[in-house]
Amino acid sequence: MARSTSGESVLERVVRLFEAFDSDTPAITVTELARRAALPPATASRLIGELVGYGWLRRDADRRVRIGVRMWELAVRASPTLGLREAAMPFMEDLHAVVGHHVQLGVLQHREVLYVDRLSAPGAVRNVSRFGGRMPLHATSPGLVLLAHSPADFQESILAGPLRAFTERTPSDPRTLRVLLGEIRRIGYAYCDGFIDDLATAVAAPLRGSGDQVVAALSVIVPRDGSARSILPAVLAAARGISRALQSPSVPAPA
Repeated sequence: MARSTSGESVLERVVRLFEAFDSDTPAITVTELARRAALPPATASRLIGELVGYGWLRRDADRRVRIGVRMWELAVRASPTLGLREAAMPFMEDLHAVVGHHVQLGVLQHREVLYVDRLSAPGAVRNVSRFGGRMPLHATSPGLVLLAHSPADFQESILAGPLRAFTERTPSDPRTLRVLLGEIRRIGYAYCDGFIDDLATAVAAPLRGSGDQVVAALSVIVPRDGSARSILPAVLAAARGISRALQSPSVPAPA
């Protein structure tokens, strides 16, 4: 792998370019992309030009740079969550018909919950999480489910902070969170009333793969009007159905 005078390989520099994109800035100027990737503008421009040629990046009408369709195609085709999403979708669709708001699928990614699928509807309650985006474990219903079923040392590393409070109801005290995680393991779901948004309540249940291991979380977000308790049976039933599908030998285990 060719290396620059700084000792970096081309691959390291390309990775930094891709990691400069996020859900809030899907389109970036070459100058800003070079700054975010900590690359000389000339180097960034040359690499971007090559990546555009392969379809991994593209330029829009304003000459800003975006992720290319070819990169999306490869990511979808080789996604480690593909089997999970295919197994979950029929149950998510049924649940969405009952809920009428947001139904989401989340997995643990490093120290956050990554949303890998979502069903929504016009007029659904406000939702700050995004498809393909990440949110903190301690403040979200799927994040709390995943954290509750993680190893104790990983839990403690998250509880050591920082623990951002999105609203006055966000559990941001380690002692409170330890109690909450134990309660989630005991009752089998997370009920988050205004943890992220004062107007929304979120409910999540664990999804179990082979060996009964928790591999993902199914969540719904509904208005904070007291109705969330009434949909709990539907959420838990959908989670059980997805778990049975995931435990089938024909479904690849999520990475």
